[in-house]
Amino acid sequence: MGLQQDLMIKIKEAMKAKDAVALESLRAIKSEILLEQTKGGASSELTKEEEIKLLQKLVKQRKDSAIIYKDQGRDDLAAPELAQVEVIAKFLPEQMNEDDLKKVIAEIMKKVGATSMKDMGKVMGMASKQLAGKADGKAISTAVKQLLG
Repeated sequence: MGLQQDLMIKIKEAMKAKDAVALESLRAIKSEILLEQTKGGASSELTKEEEIKLLQKLVKQRKDSAIIYKDQGRDDLAAPELAQVEVIAKFLPEQMNEDDLKKVIAEIMKKVGATSMKDMGKVMGMASKQLAGKADGKAISTAVKQLLG
């Protein structure tokens, strides 16, 4: 089942359950998908990779907003953002834990021959492609810096 079909089922479930947070999150995903599809002029199906990137973008936006709200002492606004992150993250593939992430990055470093921070760009390029959807860019970057530094 594609993301859009799954999304429609979840929207109906959220409506029946009167779950406002889930409904708002799911509608945001649907809206973003529609915007992405019509961006090129013709409506076309998104690839799995494009769907994952889109979902990761939505999660990152909400996490960033929550951080800003917390920094300003507005926990009342940060809580709904974090709740939406949980709903949206359910559509993403399982995220890698830190140990597995470091193992994969170490293998990539061996392939590329990376030994110093100068090689970070090469490692990040390959790691971002290989780990798309399995880990977010910030976690990949942190792991690469730890292993190269």
